[in-house]
Amino acid sequence: MNLRKITSLTAMLAFAIMLLTSIILYIVPQGRVAYWADWHLWGLDKTQWGANHIHTGFLFLHSIGLHTYYNWKSIVAYLKNKAKEVKIFTPNFNAAVVVTLVVVLGTLFQLPPFSTILGISEGIKDAAAVKYGEPPYGHAELSNLKSFTQTMGLEYDASLQQLKSTGFSIPDPKAPLKEIAKVNKVAPQRLFVEMQKAAPPKPAGEALRMPETPAPGLGKRQLAEVLKSYGLKPSAIVNQLAAKGLQVDPAATMKEAAAQNNVSPHDIYDAIRALQ
Repeated sequence: MNLRKITSLTAMLAFAIMLLTSIILYIVPQGRVAYWADWHLWGLDKTQWGANHIHTGFLFLHSIGLHTYYNWKSIVAYLKNKAKEVKIFTPNFNAAVVVTLVVVLGTLFQLPPFSTILGISEGIKDAAAVKYGEPPYGHAELSNLKSFTQTMGLEYDASLQQLKSTGFSIPDPKAPLKEIAKVNKVAPQRLFVEMQKAAPPKPAGEALRMPETPAPGLGKRQLAEVLKSYGLKPSAIVNQLAAKGLQVDPAATMKEAAAQNNVSPHDIYDAIRALQ
């Protein structure tokens, strides 16, 4: 076997796998959504795709390091001028530096087309959040059944009975929702949907109380949508917020409304919650 050839072929294969995992991670839902909905692609979840990307990246870097070692003479030749003198800042090297800086600075300052590339990824992830649904709070799948029901204002015994009557196996109520869901081969989201059926219906016209901690993805939600989800009238809330010095547009997202008032989306949320 030829170590030099093995190194080059390993670098090629690692690059191919990194290309695939990069595409997958570009379109994969946000972690909170992927874990809540138990997202999988080709049998692998988000964590497994990420782990493969990282480890293949290390393999690629290692093989490229060896490749550079085996081809050092050729690389030095690229840095020589017509007089065969080694100069780092040759036209070719300068061009490589410019290309690299354009990508790095363009990304940092969010300039097109780099901002467009990131925007497309965000759009795909936002669409996935709509399709699969947001968790009620960050890493809700890691909460045990009792803690989850308390946080969501559900009756623990009724929720447990509802799950069992539906046919779900609950070997250990103290286990995280993620583990209970795994035993039943469903997403944690599915358990929550079933538990909600055990909750007594709200009287007609009664508004839902906004929780202290808003659901993930608050900044991207439209203000009017947030208000309507809690049975609040946008026009009335807008006027009350204006009286507090917060000028908001119901059609704007929470993030846009916050930026307009030089506050955070959570500040807008807390101000609305205080009006309930």
